[in-house]
Amino acid sequence: MESRHALVRRPSSRMGEGLVTHISRSDHVDVDLARHQWESYVDALHRAGWTTHEVEAADDLADSVFVEDTMVVYGDLAVISHPGAEERRGETAAAEEAVAGLGYRVARIEAPGTLDGGDVLKFDGRVWVGTGGRTNHEGAAQLREHLAPFGAEVIEVPVHKVLHLKTAVTALPDGTVIGHRPLVDDPDVWAGHFHEVPEESGAHVVLLDGGTVLMAASAPRSAELFRDRGLDVVTVDISEFEKMEGCVTCLSVRLRGLPEAGAS
Repeated sequence: MESRHALVRRPSSRMGEGLVTHISRSDHVDVDLARHQWESYVDALHRAGWTTHEVEAADDLADSVFVEDTMVVYGDLAVISHPGAEERRGETAAAEEAVAGLGYRVARIEAPGTLDGGDVLKFDGRVWVGTGGRTNHEGAAQLREHLAPFGAEVIEVPVHKVLHLKTAVTALPDGTVIGHRPLVDDPDVWAGHFHEVPEESGAHVVLLDGGTVLMAASAPRSAELFRDRGLDVVTVDISEFEKMEGCVTCLSVRLRGLPEAGAS
């Protein structure tokens, strides 16, 4: 059976000072509640059979809980990002140390390339990279070069309406790409494979296994649509992270094929 591991990182006490770009800043982020919600998120991964590995916490880095942005993992390779926001570039070092310690080979996106992990959606040999916001064309080109030995097809997708590509779309276990249409720049990229959901947060799912998805409790109508498709749905309350443009994908890096060196 495929190994299922994930990197996670505890919220900073300064989380409310993090960057927001496409939404209004909340008057108040309850950090204590965020920590409780984070623990519930991690518990949901554990209950689904996942093993989590904590990246060293960084209280001085407000957005560090959104660990997905630090890398793109493909096969046994972890491509460490070069975040588009300078304020977030300090997040990658500890994340790189953690993933290397699990046995992954490491490559890096280098300036002038920029890339955030949240701009990368992978499914069945295809890798869609959202460019136009935090990730630029040079960053996408470097990722394409790093993934070429795997035979991955890297496809650039415009992102202007939301922070990251995976703020707009993710994929269900059968490869259907889901999104809230008003926030998707070009749904025709996935013509014939795009399914609209009624809520913004309904576009964000983590695949727990071949028939189960993890999603935010704030999208009950979307959850019912997925259940109607025969999926099991696990919901978690992440309201404090949503105030900071976060979603369920942002809070972990999923490692579905841990190398031998990290499995010992």
